[in-house]
Amino acid sequence: MNFTGIIIALMTFLTIGIWHPIVIKTEYYWGTRPWVVYLLIGILCICGALFVENTYLSSFLGVFGASALWGIGELFHQKRRVEKGWFPKNPKRA
Repeated sequence: MNFTGIIIALMTFLTIGIWHPIVIKTEYYWGTRPWVVYLLIGILCICGALFVENTYLSSFLGVFGASALWGIGELFHQKRRVEKGWFPKNPKRA
């Protein structure tokens, strides 16, 4: 039996699940300004995935990088959700 696909699917599921609260907390504390950090993380992870020989680690880096890049859009969507009142706004941030 080959469990590679199932293990990669589980890593993907967990990675996306981790990024969801990261995006929410980032927008709450810092707004959309850290989108550049997400971009750098995404590019570095995807480039790293190209040079890692281990299938699992390469897959993880690729998925993590893609999730970071996807998080840029979600960061701006989260800003709109906060403006609509669907999520709390940080009272300490102007």
